Amino acid sequence: MPLSSQFDALGDHDAERAAILIVDDLPEKLLVFKTVLEDLGHEIVCAHSGSEALKEILQREFAVILLDVNMPDIDGFETAGLIRQYKRSAHTPIIFVTSYADEMQTIRGYSLGAVDYILSPIVPEILRSKVKVFVDLHLLQRRLRRRADERVALASAEAARSVAEANTQRSNFLSHASRVLSGSLDVEVAARRLLEMLVPQFAAKAQIALLDDDGELDLVLAGETTQGSPRFEPRQPGELAAAERAALHAAIESMSTGPPRVDGSDAVALPLITAGRAVGGLLVEAGTPDADWGSILELAERAAIALENGRLYRSLQIEIEERRGAEFKLQQSNRRKDEFLAMLSHELRNPLAPIRTALEVVRRLSSDEPKLNWATEIMGRQVSHLTRLVEDLLDVARINQGKIALQTETLDLRAVLAHGVETVRPFIESRRHHLTKRIPDAPVWLRGDFARLSQIVANLLNNASKYTEEGGAIELELVVPTEGHALINVSDNGIGIDAELLPNVFELFEQGKRTLDRSQGGLGVGLTLVRRLVELHGGSVDVSSDGAGRGSQFRIRLPCVSEAIDPDAESPEVTAKATVGCRVLVVDDNRDAAEAAAVFLSMAGHEVKAVGDGAEALASAPVFAPDIVVLDIGLPNMDGYEVARRLRAVPETRTSLLIALTGYGQRGDRDRAHEAGFDHHLTKPAEPDELLALIGSWQAQRAEPAAENPPLLRAVPAGKPTSRR
Repeated sequence: MPLSSQFDALGDHDAERAAILIVDDLPEKLLVFKTVLEDLGHEIVCAHSGSEALKEILQREFAVILLDVNMPDIDGFETAGLIRQYKRSAHTPIIFVTSYADEMQTIRGYSLGAVDYILSPIVPEILRSKVKVFVDLHLLQRRLRRRADERVALASAEAARSVAEANTQRSNFLSHASRVLSGSLDVEVAARRLLEMLVPQFAAKAQIALLDDDGELDLVLAGETTQGSPRFEPRQPGELAAAERAALHAAIESMSTGPPRVDGSDAVALPLITAGRAVGGLLVEAGTPDADWGSILELAERAAIALENGRLYRSLQIEIEERRGAEFKLQQSNRRKDEFLAMLSHELRNPLAPIRTALEVVRRLSSDEPKLNWATEIMGRQVSHLTRLVEDLLDVARINQGKIALQTETLDLRAVLAHGVETVRPFIESRRHHLTKRIPDAPVWLRGDFARLSQIVANLLNNASKYTEEGGAIELELVVPTEGHALINVSDNGIGIDAELLPNVFELFEQGKRTLDRSQGGLGVGLTLVRRLVELHGGSVDVSSDGAGRGSQFRIRLPCVSEAIDPDAESPEVTAKATVGCRVLVVDDNRDAAEAAAVFLSMAGHEVKAVGDGAEALASAPVFAPDIVVLDIGLPNMDGYEVARRLRAVPETRTSLLIALTGYGQRGDRDRAHEAGFDHHLTKPAEPDELLALIGSWQAQRAEPAAENPPLLRAVPAGKPTSRR
């Protein structure tokens, strides 16, 4: 194909222009050359010397150079030699223009890379034709280079796109693999999903083995392609060949030498390692030499993470189950402890009741004997102390079981403090403590349970007295801040509280260091009751101490009420002196308790009959016709509630005074007693004078005109007498 046809095939060459360099020291010749070549439509650059020509060559690329041989400073041959030294112009066609050319000049010119000689004077058509050939050739080469560059760029782009698509597909696959592997925290499920992604897409056969807690192989699953379809089945470690086990161990123990191959097969052992810990190993038999080992290795890394997560989750589940089991055992143990404390307290009340009654009998019989009076006073204090311990134990068990129900009413906190002081005054006086009280003159009203609030104050004062040396000082202060809370402070100058004990002083059974004589006594439940009873009233309690030997201070905050209450508007107490002549039936399966009560009531002038169970009581009621029945609740065969209901159905006891005497003193127990027909509810061990006071009040009411409404059941807890001796 002619050059012009090839040129045309590459595109429209008129749109491109080439540069032609003309070098001659004569301006008129430059003008002639420029005029002749302008018709070609290309850029004409003129240089008047070899130096100017070299400068132009450094700046641009020329299609052809017309170079005069004879120039004053640097002739054409020297200029041509310098032109050939530049990389850009090393192959640029040079046409020498000369007036004379011999054979030597011609040889020298061609040796310098000249492509032609033109003699002056020039023939315009010949010059134009020769220059046009080289210009067209230059443009053709330029286009060929550009096309080649475009093809190279296109091929590079295609290759880059293919690589990008492959990387995208691989990234998508690995991302999907991560989601699939981490979708379950079951180790066996994750292992099966790994094999399902490997077989048959990447490998014809694969086996995954995990390490147990001892570092031994524990084969979970094997997968292979059988008759065109994958098959997965569990295997045992013993089914692995010796070479397979050795390869797995080598892969797990050393990653620096690369994945080892199994002897005699195409299988490769890959380690499953994450965070520096070996999880297991993977045996992969690719089946083809061009297997995608990069993806297989990535899958192994992601599988190691998923399997480790599954192992950790399984360990966590086991630990959670163990902790749940331990927690359940602790709860059961705690429940049994609470039940034991409640039962122990209840059972201790039964022997305390006859002891207290018998003690009162002895006191009344020995009023003129000093030593006997001294002995009865000691026994009375110890019985009261033992009763207090029993009550504390029972209250702790009730609070732990959520069985404490407050009987709230609007009351003056000053009266609560006064009652608490009176409760512990004998103990304080016995240790010769100086008690200072700072109580405001105005009433401090709040909603609360009088008995429980008194118990709080009494426990704090008892605690202060217990841990203060004889002759020490105790201070009780009631402050009413402006924030709507009453503040009760109980402080002492006693032995103080160690810093290590201070945070746990309100914990159950927590006590300070004891001496061998255990002179302080107690069970370590008093402060626990204080905190829990205060919290039931919506308040808070805290303690501070400067250390051992520097005393302690307890602060209680209780919410106050602002309602105006007349302190003089109190319910009148019925005080009546018991008269003789009542028939009293005592029903108690504890023979000592029944006999002690019978003796005491007989000494008070009553006719008493004691029986041991409900059947005897029901048999005696029509004959004995008692005015008053003192009835124990915890009777064998038939409990006291049922006996009370049946007594109310007997004409002789329909209007009798029924008094429940029991170790159960909760609100629900009192309600149940009221429903059964009891008039009063006494908690063991009851003060004997309480019983006489109830009988005296009942006799006084019978002597007055009948009231419009029958009297309601009134609970009298132990240690809270209705009248003072």
